[in-house]
Amino acid sequence: MQRSNLIRATSGLRYWWILGFMLVMQAFPSAAQKAAFTYNYDENCLLAYRYEMSMHFAEAHQILATEKIASPNNLMAIYLADYEDCLTFVINCDKHEYEKRKDHFEERLTLLEKGDENSPWFRFCKAGLYMHWAIAGLQFGDQLKAAARFRKSYFLLKENERLFPNFEYDAIFSGLQESVVGALPGNYQWMAGLFGIKGNIKKGNNQLAIFVAGHNSTQPFFEEAELYFLYTRFYLGGEHKEAWDQISGPSFATHDNPLRIYAKTTMAIDHRRADAALATLKDAENGTTFEQYPIFYYLTGVAMLSKSDIGCISYFQQYLKLNKSDLFTKTTWQRMAYAWYLAGNMEQANYCRLQARNEGAARIDADKQAEQFGEGKEWPVKNLLRGRLLSDGGYYQEAFKVLSEINLPSLTDPADRTEYFYRLGRIYQELSDNKRALEYYNYALAAGKKRHEQYAARAALQMGLLYEHTGATVQARASFQECLDMPSHDFQNIIDQQAKAGLNRMEDPDKK
Repeated sequence: MQRSNLIRATSGLRYWWILGFMLVMQAFPSAAQKAAFTYNYDENCLLAYRYEMSMHFAEAHQILATEKIASPNNLMAIYLADYEDCLTFVINCDKHEYEKRKDHFEERLTLLEKGDENSPWFRFCKAGLYMHWAIAGLQFGDQLKAAARFRKSYFLLKENERLFPNFEYDAIFSGLQESVVGALPGNYQWMAGLFGIKGNIKKGNNQLAIFVAGHNSTQPFFEEAELYFLYTRFYLGGEHKEAWDQISGPSFATHDNPLRIYAKTTMAIDHRRADAALATLKDAENGTTFEQYPIFYYLTGVAMLSKSDIGCISYFQQYLKLNKSDLFTKTTWQRMAYAWYLAGNMEQANYCRLQARNEGAARIDADKQAEQFGEGKEWPVKNLLRGRLLSDGGYYQEAFKVLSEINLPSLTDPADRTEYFYRLGRIYQELSDNKRALEYYNYALAAGKKRHEQYAARAALQMGLLYEHTGATVQARASFQECLDMPSHDFQNIIDQQAKAGLNRMEDPDKK
């Protein structure tokens, strides 16, 4: 009897000990439990990623929902869901959407923190999340939060590189970050110094180039790496022709892919290929893309305005009607003012000019300059404006003909003379007459070096690029530095970034 009672007592104690142990283990997950969360880039994830990167979000959402049911502990699905937010912010810049979705960052980060720290994907996915939301912060003017998240992403990748030196996927983000930091203009260098971040454009571009060359679209995150490489190559690496040849080739298909349409169109416009931009946008216009992403109306208007096509007005108006962002609003009114002015309708031109002053926000350089235009009263010399637009569209022969009709002594305003010299220099450079290009760039520097307009600074920048591409390194450095040393002027951030990128490209990556 006593033995029976002892057995029952011992059994009871064992029961309570086991129960207590289970409760403790539930409260404090073990490494084994934590490792149950995986990073499996399976067929569902591959397909969902392709849909995300082509901005077919409904299809991506459906596949990820299926994946979460089939593999509830696959954190790769959690990470991939973040692409919809990031890409929506980048293309539409809608602050209402940002406010509605911003809690997603902490929710996803909390889930990703449950992953296995012994996997290289643990830090990679968190670094990607921080990077996505750093970009979002910049889009909506939250620079400090964006900088803090960029720093967090940067150091997560550095730690991953130390722990897993053979994990090649780090190059996707670290290559981009290396290049971007290397191109930071002077007024942002304090941020890099404060956070202890260093960068070199050549090193970053090489990381991305090696990754893209060694991977394909059946492997994780290839499309993203390819876009980053194109971006850094074109905008930071000074390889405009090489990047354009790549993005305009048959391997970069844009059909039914709004993200690729956006990337190719913006590069076409920035590379002075208005006809190529319009051809790319035509495919998007045949679908529902324009309604979903109003920026395509704006880009179509810009390309059409290059030839003073009054039809651009309707596209600009649709952009203003559908756009929910404050970006490019002032610039759109300015461009409509130009279109009406060149068409001879001064009533509409003056109305649009007034709106450029009153509507939208002046957060980016283009809108700041448009606001200045709205506050002024003088109109550009018509042939000078036509020449500018034609040159920006890549119609160099037509631009040269229009500018040749201008009688230089009639340009009594120093700003007009500076622009005239710069535009001719730019045309000569594009037509491969470097001697004449340098001659006119020097004229522009002499006429406008101490003025607030952008043209003298752009002349110095283009001289640097010209010298760089012909191997004249000493002259290139001097021209880039001259650009940076100029007093405050229009489009300061954009121009300074390109000049800083030029200087950075000439530094030795091994010394960084």
